[in-house]
This record gives sequence, structure tokens and C-alpha cells, in this order.
Amino acid sequence: MEDSSHIFLRIVLVLCLQSMGRANDEMHPLSHINIHKTTLALRDSVSIKATPLILGLKGEDTEWVTLNLVNPDPSEDDWVCTFFSCKLQLINLPIKFKFANFSNSKYAKTGKAVLKFQLINQRADFSFAVFSGGLSNPKLVAVSNFISFANPKAPLYPRLAQGKSWDEMTITWTSGYAIDEAVPLVEWGMKGETQTRSPAGTLTVDQNSMCGSPARTVGWRDQGFIHTSFLKHLWPNSVYTYRLGHLLSNGSCIRSKTYSFKSSPYPGQDSLQRVIIFGDMGKAERDGSNEYSNTQRGALNTTDQLIKDLKNYDIVFHIGGMTYSDGYISQWDQFTAQVEPIASTVPYMVASGNHERDWPDSGSFYQYTDSGGECGVLAETMFYVPAENRAKFWYSTDYGMFHFCIADSEHDWREGTEQYKFIEHCLASVDRRKQPWLIFAAHRVLGYSSNELYAEQGSFKEPMGRDSLQKLWQKYRVDIAFFGHVHNYERICPIYQNQCVNSEKSHYSGTMNGTIHIVIGGAGKSLSPFTTTIPNWSIYRDHDFGFGKLTAFNHSYLLFEYKKSSDGKVYDSFTISREYKDVLACVHDSCAPTTLAV
Repeated sequence: MEDSSHIFLRIVLVLCLQSMGRANDEMHPLSHINIHKTTLALRDSVSIKATPLILGLKGEDTEWVTLNLVNPDPSEDDWVCTFFSCKLQLINLPIKFKFANFSNSKYAKTGKAVLKFQLINQRADFSFAVFSGGLSNPKLVAVSNFISFANPKAPLYPRLAQGKSWDEMTITWTSGYAIDEAVPLVEWGMKGETQTRSPAGTLTVDQNSMCGSPARTVGWRDQGFIHTSFLKHLWPNSVYTYRLGHLLSNGSCIRSKTYSFKSSPYPGQDSLQRVIIFGDMGKAERDGSNEYSNTQRGALNTTDQLIKDLKNYDIVFHIGGMTYSDGYISQWDQFTAQVEPIASTVPYMVASGNHERDWPDSGSFYQYTDSGGECGVLAETMFYVPAENRAKFWYSTDYGMFHFCIADSEHDWREGTEQYKFIEHCLASVDRRKQPWLIFAAHRVLGYSSNELYAEQGSFKEPMGRDSLQKLWQKYRVDIAFFGHVHNYERICPIYQNQCVNSEKSHYSGTMNGTIHIVIGGAGKSLSPFTTTIPNWSIYRDHDFGFGKLTAFNHSYLLFEYKKSSDGKVYDSFTISREYKDVLACVHDSCAPTTLAV
């Protein structure tokens, strides 16, 4: 006979799941579950046991859990999900799900299955539930035991980012420790030398700060406490080690494992500098759950290639299309765990896209519901960017010989706007003798793309995209403009006003007459089709998952490579070689009037 508390748990779980169904975001894998039709059909004959009971005994932030399922009345459409254990009035969503026959093809005959889920530390206990009736008509038939992480509050998932100064590195992480419970800090120092402590600020995300459903209602999940520390006065190109910490009231300190990073070079410093750039990666599940392979099938390939190649680049730019959580807030933890090996080692700079920001009447330029009600709050809190106002996601940053101007395509960029003034100032303020490589990036394609949808519209770009900006790119001689949003790879010739201004395809030298445009949005999300007609300005197109890499060898020589995520090999590349006088040389619409007067 079950005790009343276990029966109560099951009833509350059904109520929680039923409330989830009142908002159904068709774009997210979890939205395939027609959970509002859930009925209670508990059967004592069905059992599901999860092991081990305690996770992270050696400090791990992720572990595999084994489920043993026995069901004397099985069917092909039985499925299992994991959820944060419902307590009191907490409304709680499944985190991930699998069909019972996922790795047990004979389940429908034997009624026995062994399933494996990979869980990460998300500051709560977990349980598993068994449903019959498929995703469209779910019936809850069994609930498992609880499992827990040894320290659910542990500091986790550090994310490095450039600060507002070249000699500053920021570290953002997540924990379960409130500031009245423990003081957040970072212990850090140059490798092999005395360590120091720096304090951290703490932010939280409130449910009322969400703009709509599902984020504000059934998709809500408390994100714990988000801490950011600022490590200042770093020596250039030096290796530092660090540990995340929380100083408890009894004087003891909870510490993470030790991480390391290399500080940025001095602006203009002549050294080998390597940059990774991509958009629209998303997240995927290594345990095969949630059917993420159908919508973000390339995410793990890209992540794994970047982890494998970690020693061969210095900084990452992820230009929008980050988690694709779309209002299912628990997925942000999943994403930060996925990129942790990268983001804990090199600066992980991000840009805002439609799935991070867009929501009607929330200040976004586009009045769509792509963010699922997050309206930028999660993106600007979970990741630091050196913007004057993080709610306005535009910023500049330096990395040695590179100067980056990162725009926010979800806010108005047209001439006369606040962002337009920022973009012009960012482009105009760089000293090209010291920093010859000037890079512009934004999420939506504000430049050129032969994406099928853009071609149907006849614009080959985001509406109003380049109308205001191309004269700035030309005036300030931007080398390369990168864009995401379109889920493929495409390289456009050096171009101005729809015309290629250089006939070369693989090596550009001397005066640059126009900006090279690159769409690099194929890092993981389902691929976008090209138009069958290839415009004359399109040099290379690839309908596959991949990412870009910039390598500055010195002030005069730059290499770009496009690599596929499946094998890490180079499939497209070009070089730029030039001298400072070539940057200064006047081209069409790039120089102010001159005079011969004496």
C-alpha cells in the first residue's frame, strides 16, 4: 500500500502537467506533448526505478541515470519523461522525454525496458513519469523515485566574456546560493602564481519579467542565481586559472573545479589571433531525448568539433539563435551545460536574435512571438556582453588586431536611430593602422543571402536590411559582415549596392572596394533551403552544418575558413592581404571631399 505522500505527489504531478498544456508552442519539441489531455491512470503493476539515487558524488555536474521499466500492458506509444519534482504549489514541466521503445525494440512484447537519461545539475530533485496513449492522449501510469545531486546548489557552467576594457575578463555562472546565504566570488590569478579573490554581482530572473506564454506561465522555471565577476588589469596573452566560489556564513567555502583561460592581446598587438563565428546552433540531447535531432540535429556536431579544436582558437562569437528554448526556460541550463567546455575556456560572445528577443509590444523591432515570451531577459542575464545597456544588445569589443561591431537586429538599426548612431561610432572609432581587421556582425541578414524565402520576396535580404547600413560599411571599409538567421552557409563577393566590386574569389589583395558578406547560420538548427537560381554575387553555398574561423597572422594577412561540423574539414576559404595604405585608399562613397587649395 502506498503512503499518502506518494499518492499526493502523483496527483500534483498530473495537475502540473495539465496546467502546462494551456500554452502550446508548436516550435518546441516539448510542445508536441498534448499534455492538457493528461488523465490519471496509475497502475500498481507498472514500475519504474531510477538509479543511482545520488548524483555528482565526485563533484560531477552531469551524470547518466538508468531507468528500469516494467509494464505488463505495454504499447508502442508508451513514453517516459523526466521532471523537476513537484512540491507544494510549484508548477513544473517535463525537461525531456523518450518513447519506451527508444532503445528497446521488443518493449511492446516484453513490457520491459532499460532507458538511459543524461541529467545535469539544475538545483532540484528529479523524478520520472511513465505515460501511455502517446503524445496526443497521455495517460499517467507510473511515477519513479526521487533522485538528487549531492550538492544541487553548486556553482556551475562558467561563461567567459570580454569586459568593456581589453584587459578585463568577466565570468558568469549559475548556482543555487542566494546572496544572504553565501557570498559569491572567484579565486583567480596568473597560472602558478598567488591567487586573489574578486567579488561577484548576483542577478535573478523573475517570472513577472517574462513578457508572455509559455515563458511567463507553463514554461517558467526558476533559473537560480546568476553571478558575474569582473577580473581586471590582466596582462596580455597570459594564462590565468580560476575557481568559482561561495563563502558560507560559517566561514567555509564551496568551490568549483579549477578552470583556465588566456587573456586578450593588447589592441593592435601583432600575434596569431583566431576567431570562431557562427549562428543558430541551439542545443541537442546526447541521450536522444526530446527528438531534438529533428530540429537541431547539428548542434552537438558543432559543439563537439569546437571542443576538439579548443586549443586552436581564442574567442567565439555566437551571433544569435542560442538555445531555441522558446519560452521553455529549463533549456537555458541545458544549453550552458552543453557549451561549458568552450565557454569556460575562451570568451563566448553572443548576439541577440529573434528567438532570444522577439515578442509583440515589448520594444522589439519585429512583432513576432519567436522568443516564447522571454523577450530578451534570459539571454541578457545568462550571458554577459559589454553593452552600455544589456537590454539593447549592441556592443563593440577588441581582440588584438580585430575590432568587432556587434549589432542587435531585433532593435531598429535604420538611419537616425540610437543603434545606427552606435554602429557608425563603432566603425568610425577604430584605428585601422593598429586594428586593420574590422568586422561587423548581426543575427538577421542585413546584407545579402540567396535563401529561398528572401528570394521569393525579391530582396535577397531582411526587409530594410542593408538600405541604411551599406553606406556605413562602405564608408568605413568594413572587411567582413557576418550574419545568421538563415540556416546555411553562403559567401558573397566584395559587394556594394548589389554589384560585385572585385572579380577575385579566393584571394583579395590591395584596395578593398567593398565588404565581403558571409551567412554563417548553419551551426545546428534545421537547415534553410536556397533558391534554385544562384545570384551572380554568390560565390559559395553549402546546405550543411558548419561554422567559420578567422585567423589574423599579422596586420597584413587574414585567412577565413568555413568548416563543416561533421568532420571539421575546410570546405571554403579565402585570404585578404594588404597594407595600411590600401585601407586608406579612396573607393566609391568611402572618402570625404578633398581640395587642392593652398
